[in-house]
Amino acid sequence: MINYGFTKELNIPYETVVAQIKEALKKEGFGILTEIDVRNKMKEKLGVDMNKYIILGACNPPNAYQAILAEENIGLMLPCNVIVYEKSGKTVLSVIRPTVAMQMVDNVELRKIAPAVEVQLKKAFDSIK
Repeated sequence: MINYGFTKELNIPYETVVAQIKEALKKEGFGILTEIDVRNKMKEKLGVDMNKYIILGACNPPNAYQAILAEENIGLMLPCNVIVYEKSGKTVLSVIRPTVAMQMVDNVELRKIAPAVEVQLKKAFDSIK
């Protein structure tokens, strides 16, 4: 168990989990700004094979706007990452915990925003079963 994210193993195909989490995030007001297919990039750049692994950069515009107003350099930690990968015949889903990530930034206003973002991310995460 990691303390900086929510994670779970699922008996659902990888592609299904990716589609479901994208839809769940959308329902919570998040858009996907970035989508990195790590497996394909490692094959392309290093010539190595690995299991399916994707990083989704999720952004909730109103929350991101408030975070940037509170801390202009917060863009270094945005968007909120969601990962899906294959491991031992299962699909793993993990989402960042903004309340933990924001502890490294000494800004009270950000610490006020993080819990709301975390609730939305956790709701999307919990909807995948």
